[in-house]
Amino acid sequence: MADELAETLKKYGVLMEGHFLLTSGKHSDRYFEKFRILEHPALCELFAKRIAERFKGAGVTVVAGPTTGGVIIAYEVARQLRCRCVIAEKAQTGRKIGRGFRLGSEDRVLVVDDVLTTGGSISETLAALAQFPSQVVGIAVFIDRSAGVKFDRHFFSVYQQAIQNFAPDQCPLCQSGVPLQEPGHSEARPLDR
Repeated sequence: MADELAETLKKYGVLMEGHFLLTSGKHSDRYFEKFRILEHPALCELFAKRIAERFKGAGVTVVAGPTTGGVIIAYEVARQLRCRCVIAEKAQTGRKIGRGFRLGSEDRVLVVDDVLTTGGSISETLAALAQFPSQVVGIAVFIDRSAGVKFDRHFFSVYQQAIQNFAPDQCPLCQSGVPLQEPGHSEARPLDR
């Protein structure tokens, strides 16, 4: 199944190779462009279905996802699990559950996101959920590229491939003169260095 997913990721241009500046500030020779999944509803539905199937028996009542890509995933997983969806938006520090969303002690929350690299968005979402008496029953992502980020809750990824990240001052791609690109914009653009 992993080989089938790898082929799907290549077919849709999700996995890119080159020299990339990640949101974390680190560099990598591979980048997963999640929006290639999200732009194809059938593909997003397929990945979300794997998550929904995994947590079907967990009694999930709410699916939470961080902005931006996590919102679409949370919505689709919640649709498949027939439960509610809430959003963890960026705040001055970390994230917050706002816009009138409320969770009670009876709520069992599944946190979802698109691509796991450092775990920052998920950790911020968990911190935002901590203001409510609900229980987080699991964490799931479409793609885990983290090389070992751990959480203290049940974790599931649809696809996993450990990819090495580099501090900018220790990046072999920089040292080799490979042009650095900043993905996540309307076009992956080269950066001046």
